Amino acid sequence: MCGIAGFYNPNQDYQEDKFHYEDILERMSAIQRHRGPDDSGIWLFKHGGMSHARLSIIDLTNGRQPMKKTEAGNTFGIVYNGELYNTKELRRDLIERGHSFSTTSDTEVILTGYMEYGPDFVKQLNGIFAFAIMDPVRDRFCLFRDRSGIKPLFYTIRNEEIIFASELKGIFAYPDIKPVLDRKGLNEVFSIGPARTYGCGIFKGIDELLPGHMLLCSKDGFRHNCYWKLESRPHEDSYEETIEKTSFLVQDSIRRQMVSDVPICTFLSGGVDSSLVSAVCSAELKKQGKRLTTFSFDFVNNDKYFKASAFQPSQDRPFVDRMVKFLDSDHHYLECDNVTQADRLYDSVLAHDLPAMGDIDSSLLHFCSLVKQYNKVTLTGECADEIFGGYPWFHKEECFKAHTFPWTMDLEPRKVILSDDFLDYLGMEAYVQETYEKSVGETPVLPEDTPKEARRREISYLNLRWFMQTLLNRMDRDSMYSGLEARVPFADHRIIEYVWNVPWDMKTRDGIVKNLLRQAGKGLLPDEILFRRKSPYPKTYDTNYEALLIKRVREMMSDASSPVMQFLDKGKLEKFLISPSDYGKPWYGQLMAGPQMLAYILQVNYWMEAYHISVE
Repeated sequence: MCGIAGFYNPNQDYQEDKFHYEDILERMSAIQRHRGPDDSGIWLFKHGGMSHARLSIIDLTNGRQPMKKTEAGNTFGIVYNGELYNTKELRRDLIERGHSFSTTSDTEVILTGYMEYGPDFVKQLNGIFAFAIMDPVRDRFCLFRDRSGIKPLFYTIRNEEIIFASELKGIFAYPDIKPVLDRKGLNEVFSIGPARTYGCGIFKGIDELLPGHMLLCSKDGFRHNCYWKLESRPHEDSYEETIEKTSFLVQDSIRRQMVSDVPICTFLSGGVDSSLVSAVCSAELKKQGKRLTTFSFDFVNNDKYFKASAFQPSQDRPFVDRMVKFLDSDHHYLECDNVTQADRLYDSVLAHDLPAMGDIDSSLLHFCSLVKQYNKVTLTGECADEIFGGYPWFHKEECFKAHTFPWTMDLEPRKVILSDDFLDYLGMEAYVQETYEKSVGETPVLPEDTPKEARRREISYLNLRWFMQTLLNRMDRDSMYSGLEARVPFADHRIIEYVWNVPWDMKTRDGIVKNLLRQAGKGLLPDEILFRRKSPYPKTYDTNYEALLIKRVREMMSDASSPVMQFLDKGKLEKFLISPSDYGKPWYGQLMAGPQMLAYILQVNYWMEAYHISVE
C-alpha cells in the first residue's frame, strides 16, 4: 500500500514556479510517509503534480511511482494506492492488444489499461485502490476509488484547482488549507461519530471520493461518474447452488488476495471469519512447502476481568488455540496493557486525522505495529458480518422496527455530557434522521420483495454504506500507520453483489446466524469453529483502564485551554465520571460503552489541539 497526493488545475502552469510546487509535493509525500516507508517520488507537470510514498509489495525493484508511460509523444502518469487481484488476466489481454510492459507491477497494468480503454477500464479491476491518472491526450486528470471504499481518497476543490490525498493530513500540507469545523462537521463528530457520512471529509470544504466513483477534471469542470453500484434482482439459484457459489467466491477471493512478493500472514481470532481466511491461506502455502504465520490479540489480565455478555459471549483464546493446532501455524499471541492502550489513543487520532473508535482503534493500531515487525501484508476476516448478516441488529425485532441507525438507536447516551446550548445548536435528532432517511432512500429496490424482505435490504444497505465503512477506515488507518498492508477478502465486490440478492432465509437457514457462510465453509474448519457464536473484536474489561481514563479526563477538565470543554457541561461530566460504567449498553455498535465515551472525548480534545482546529 501507499500514500498518494497531488493537485491539478487545467488553467495554471505550475512549472512557472517549479521549486515551490515541487517542495509542496515533497511535503505532501513526507507527511504520509508512514503509509509508504520504503520509497517516495514526485512528478510536477504543467497543469499539476503527483506525489507518492511507497510500501513495496509487488515488483520491489521496478514498481516506483509516480509511474509514467509515453505513447505517440504523450506522457501519461499515475499515482496509485492499492492492490489488484486480477493483474495476470488484465496484463494478458493488454499484451494481446499490442502493449508491452517494463515492470511486473499492477501499477503499470492500470496505467496501460487506461491508455487502451479510457476511464471505463476501472470496471475491469478486481482489487482495492485509489489512484490518479494524468491524461495528456484528453487534457484531463482523473481520480478513481474502489467499489467497496477500502482505500481512502480525500479532495478539496478551490475554484478551478483540485487538491487530493490518501489522508486528510496530505491535504493540510498544501498551503492555506486550514482545518475548520462547521455545524455539519460537529454533527459528524458528536451525533454520528465514530461513523462518518460517506463522501464527507468532516472538515469544511473537504470531501471524500465515494466508493465506486471516478472524478474527471478538465477545462470543462469537474464531473463525478458512478461506475459501480449495488443492484437488486431476483435470486434464482437453489440453496445448494447458493452455498456452492458462495464457497467458490470466498475461497477465490482469499487466494487472489494472497498475491505478494513478500510473505503474508493472517489475523486469527478463532471466529468463523478469520479462521476461514487463515484456513485457505494455510492450505495454499502448504502446497508451496510454506507455513502460515498467524496473530491473535488480547489484553493483559483479560482472563481475570472478562465478563460474558450478549455482545461478547466468550473469550477468543481457547478457539485460537484450537485453530493454531488445526492449521499448524506459526502463531504469535499479542497483548496490550492499559497504559499502552490509553497512550495509543492519540496515535489513533494521528492515524485517522479524526477522533476514532477510542480504544477499539488504539489497541488495533498497537497490534498492527507489532505485526509489522514480522510481516508487511496481512489478510483479515473484516466485513463478513456486514455482508452475511452477523450483527445483533440484523436479528432483533426492535432494531428491525427502529427508523434510525440500528447500531445507535438511542441518542441519549451521546448527550449525557454535552452542554444544553451545544445540543440546541447541533439539532442532533434532526441531523441523524436526515442522514438516515437519505441512506435508506438510496436502497436498491426489488418490487417482488415483501415488506419484511425490503426492510432487510434497508438494514443491509445501511451496514454496507455505514458500519462497514467505519471498520474499513479503522483497518486501513490503523494498519497503514505502521506501514502494514491489511487486506479484506470478504469485501470483494463479487461477494457483495452475489450475497446482496440472496434471500434472508438462505443466509440464516435453520435460524443460524450467517449460516450461508458457515455452510460454504464446510470441510475447511472444525465444526466447533465453524459454528462458534459471534464474539466481536476483544476489548479490555479491566476497571483499572477506566480509572486511568478518568484520571486523564480530570486533567483535561482542569486545563482551561482544553478545546473540547466548550462543548461539554462540567456538571454532567463530573456526574458521568463518578457513576459506575455500564458495559452492557453500547452507544455505538457492540463495544463502545462508558469507558469508550471517555476515550472518545480525550481523542476529540487531542484532535482539536494537535490539528489547531477552528470552529465556525
